[in-house]
Amino acid sequence: MLQTVSAQHQARLGDALAAQSPGVAVLLNAHAKSVNADVRRALSHVVPDEHLYFSTSHEEASAIAEEVVVRRYRTVFTGGGDGTFVGWVNRILESAERRSARPPRFGVLALGTGNAVAEMVGATPRRHAQDLARFVRGEVGSVRRLDLLTCEGRRTPFAGAGIDAAVLNDYVWLKRRLAGTPIARLAVGLSGYGLAIALRSAPRKVLERRPTYCEIVNVGRPAWRLDASGQRIGRPIAHGELLYAGPAILAAASTVPYYGLGLRVFPYTANAGGMMQLRVATTIGVPTLLMNLASIWAGSFTHEGLLDFHADRVALRFERPTPLQIGGDAEGLRDEVTFGMAANPVELVDFGPRAAA
Repeated sequence: MLQTVSAQHQARLGDALAAQSPGVAVLLNAHAKSVNADVRRALSHVVPDEHLYFSTSHEEASAIAEEVVVRRYRTVFTGGGDGTFVGWVNRILESAERRSARPPRFGVLALGTGNAVAEMVGATPRRHAQDLARFVRGEVGSVRRLDLLTCEGRRTPFAGAGIDAAVLNDYVWLKRRLAGTPIARLAVGLSGYGLAIALRSAPRKVLERRPTYCEIVNVGRPAWRLDASGQRIGRPIAHGELLYAGPAILAAASTVPYYGLGLRVFPYTANAGGMMQLRVATTIGVPTLLMNLASIWAGSFTHEGLLDFHADRVALRFERPTPLQIGGDAEGLRDEVTFGMAANPVELVDFGPRAAA
């Protein structure tokens, strides 16, 4: 009886709160370096303080996600990088599923270092308040469907095992080592990634005796190999068949083109048709990678050691523990991991080309 009464009270509370809500909430990590007093002030000029949420812990973030669902906000903006977006999306979708409620539409404010999702929808760094104001004024009406992956029970736009996660670990290491020093700013953003690659990632790869051996099996619906232009070639790869077996410095999957900072790692997601792009880098040497950084960044790099697929669900097994990242957050080492398509997409506010912002 107590549970019934509680559920009825919660439903009435949800109706009352929903009637008061203008439909937009903004969720921020209070500990994020970019979420400073100026950012808070600027955003509070666009959205009333009662609809600005700042989390200081995982527990508080979970409670905020529950309130967002109960209040039935129509659109929820997350402020931060891809890791922040992934964290809020998972908490909110899980809460909505528990309550059999419709999840909100999501928006992204570019307040992080890695802004892969923000780059895809045209959110502009250092213009987060302007982007939010454009939406509130009704000047942004476009919405796009964003398919998500699942990895270790979490929904994310991208995940990867290998050199991408290793570089991320090295970047985090560099930021910590230089924090509080006169050159700390060099460890942030593009320069930080460049230093991390030059000082740790590249030397480690040069000294590595050989890339780890990797087997990738299709455990979903039929998959396809892609040619250098992103077109499907050959016959479909059936459930249970091997997509690849051999050395791999990278095995990553995504439903968005970018990894953040304009790095276009997955140029063939647009024509995936509800599938993910799986990219495998086999035996590409470090000198080749360094000499082709510009084309790699632009997504135009091709090489016989770069293999691409469209797939629904794949299981990866490595001969030795390999760094893993999920949504741009380092997750330690794994020797087995599965990338799959999430059951349902989310709706995402699309600001359009950045030039129009």
